[in-house]
Parts: sequence; C-alpha cells; structure tokens
Amino acid sequence: MRDFAWPVRVYYEDTDAGGVVYHANYLKFMERARTEWLRHLGFEQDRLMEAEGVIFAVRQLSLDYLKPARFNDRLEVKVILLDSRGASLSLRQTVADQAGQTLCRGTITVVCLDAGSLRPKRLPLSLSKELKDAG
Repeated sequence: MRDFAWPVRVYYEDTDAGGVVYHANYLKFMERARTEWLRHLGFEQDRLMEAEGVIFAVRQLSLDYLKPARFNDRLEVKVILLDSRGASLSLRQTVADQAGQTLCRGTITVVCLDAGSLRPKRLPLSLSKELKDAG
C-alpha cells in the first residue's frame, strides 16, 4: 500500500478572488491526504501521540504548480511513500483533476518527533513494520 488516493472537492473558501484554488490550499489538501493515508494504514495521529508520545512535522517540501484547480472541481490527492527511515518519511504527493491531469506535485519529508521535547524520535515500531509490509 505504497500509493494512496483521497478525493477532495474544491469549495468556494479554497479559492481566491479569481475562482482559482489559492496556492497554500494545495498544502492543506496534501496534509489531509497524509492523515487519511495513516488512518487507512490503521494509525490515528492522536492515538500515536497518546500511546507512543510522537507527533509528525513537515521538515522539507518542494512543490510544482502546473495547472490551476477551480471552484467545485473534484480532485484526487495521492500519497506515495518513497522512503521510510529511522525518524522520517519521504513522500511524493500529487493533486490531479478528474481527467487524471496533475495540477500540483510535490515531495515532502515528514519527521517523527517526541511530543514533549520536539526532538527527532524513531518511528513507532508498529508503523515502521506496517510501512515495510505494505511496500
């Protein structure tokens, strides 16, 4: 399960004065897809914080905006696991329209942090195992 897709509809609040999705909202779409990807794998972020004492933070990202999305468009946001290391996940994410045309794409590095100290902490063993088994 290295690839995951999440449907999104563009709401009026997602757009700018021209009716086009505001650039920062692609990040919100991607964040939601990552949360749903983890949920699909059986991991709720609030439970990981309570049980394992970890949270996740974006460390690095790079985005390419290729074509605009507009109000009321149906989109698909994909999460593709590129690599899983001790305390980090490298992901590719895309936002595509219904025809499958990529509108925005990016690479994101997410790090696992100790919820108290905010210092890097190894991914929980259960998550690491699931990612390895799914890949």
